[in-house]
Amino acid sequence: MNYILYAVPFFFVLIALELLADKWRGVRTYNLSDSINSMSAGVLSTTVGLVTKVVGLLTYTLAWEHFGQLELAADSLWVWLFAFVMYDFCYYWNHRLGHERSVLWAAHSVHHQSEEYNLTTALRQTSTGFIFGWIFYLPMALVGVPPMVFLAVASLNLLYQFWVHTRHIPKLGWFEWVFITPSNHRVHHAQNQIYMDRNYGGVFILWDRLFGSFQEELDEHPVIFGVTTPLASWNPLWANLQVYAALWQDAKRTSSPWDKLRIWFMRTGWRPADVAAAYPQAKPDLSQFVKFDVPLSLYRKVYAVLQFSLYVLGGSYLMANAGQLSVAALLAGCLWVGFGLYCIGMWLENRDWATRIELLRLVLNLPLLWLADLQGMVHMNGLAWLLLAVYSAMSCVALVAERRGNQPVAA
Repeated sequence: MNYILYAVPFFFVLIALELLADKWRGVRTYNLSDSINSMSAGVLSTTVGLVTKVVGLLTYTLAWEHFGQLELAADSLWVWLFAFVMYDFCYYWNHRLGHERSVLWAAHSVHHQSEEYNLTTALRQTSTGFIFGWIFYLPMALVGVPPMVFLAVASLNLLYQFWVHTRHIPKLGWFEWVFITPSNHRVHHAQNQIYMDRNYGGVFILWDRLFGSFQEELDEHPVIFGVTTPLASWNPLWANLQVYAALWQDAKRTSSPWDKLRIWFMRTGWRPADVAAAYPQAKPDLSQFVKFDVPLSLYRKVYAVLQFSLYVLGGSYLMANAGQLSVAALLAGCLWVGFGLYCIGMWLENRDWATRIELLRLVLNLPLLWLADLQGMVHMNGLAWLLLAVYSAMSCVALVAERRGNQPVAA
């Protein structure tokens, strides 16, 4: 069962409730562009995951079949409880090394780039974690946890983490000693020096207390969210590539062949001596911290929300029908989602050429979906085609009108 797919409507209901809580308490924990960027990273991650999850699932299944030490029954409650706890233990080390080693941080950094902290931040997930993430869960296969149980507890672990991404819930007393909570997870998302690289558990904070990585949230040190090298973009593709690009750049610049290799596996922040000397990087001054933002008109914000909604529906469709779609169809879906979310990101950044690429996206949508329908990748009836055609036409008209409205008036 795909728990994540069924949870999507509840995610949006809870986000709406958090927005109401913002209004009721007179605070502002949301920025529209940031929230769309976080959710775009989530849509991209789940869509790409439909293709890449085979890497982890195949290696896990092979290890379980050939090297599993125990015959654990999938219908035993104790097996499920054991698997749930063991998964979180493996997750702790995956998460911890994801902060401590450069190539792993390149994947995980996506989740930390938001300078806000709200429920949309929980949806901000990597699209490249599949490259190394599977390694950390092989111990479960070797013990004998069945793949079905592994997949289920992995989803449950991820679902638990959704609710802790909020600023509206204070410390929870004794609960803080055992479980991950909003308070101790806020610490995890901080870029304050006192908080960095702490509180790695997914469900249980016990691992952090046991292995010395726990830090309590302190009233005298208000959390500043984000990363020390800001993303400064609403582009979800660049969000996934930013750290890889920086590592690649430093690897090219260094004259040491050994440093070109080891830079990927060194502690996060390590740079070759010759590169650090020639291209120094200033440390952030959090006393002068200003969140990244691009001012937008109400019109542009409403337009972005409406266009983004199409990709939420498209991504949900791909998740719901992944079992019936070919690999080619899923790859095509990934490209469609990736390009669309890229265009929306450029629109939110108010790029000079954003309107032109947005028009290209709208013009391509109908023929691309027609080809997909022709190949049996999607199944659309007449009403769906009519609605999509009207939607695309109105969007094009709105774009042209907005572009003309921004042209200087002749004297």
